[in-house]
Amino acid sequence: MIRITHDIAIDEDEIQLEFVRASGPGGQNVNKLATAVKLRFDVNASSLPDHVRRRLRHLAGKRISKQGVLVIDARRYRSQERNRQDALDRLVGLIRKAAITPKIRRKTGPTRASRQRRLEGKRRLGKIKHLRRPVSPSEDS
Repeated sequence: MIRITHDIAIDEDEIQLEFVRASGPGGQNVNKLATAVKLRFDVNASSLPDHVRRRLRHLAGKRISKQGVLVIDARRYRSQERNRQDALDRLVGLIRKAAITPKIRRKTGPTRASRQRRLEGKRRLGKIKHLRRPVSPSEDS
């Protein structure tokens, strides 16, 4: 069992690991060994709670197929074991992120004090602009 959170765990049988040859630097090692890891996790058939499954499908984006299989490709390291651990860590991190329910944003309006400050500022600027005007002869008397 792989522990995700204190109440969510997935069985290792739900994860399929496939080792493939990696491209990039590595010398002759690249041509001989299959160091890259392709991790497959069937989200629809998993033991995850429904709300976590829905969020995971949303968060996975392009990494999830139409059949609901999440594919994580790990080829960051030159050793098979480190790539395997990297793929598992990325899966666990993604599921942990999906387990957190987002906070619902509630619309808030401006407070009464902020409205009064705004209007007072407008009045002050209006008075300043009013004082900039030229004095007309009718206002003199």
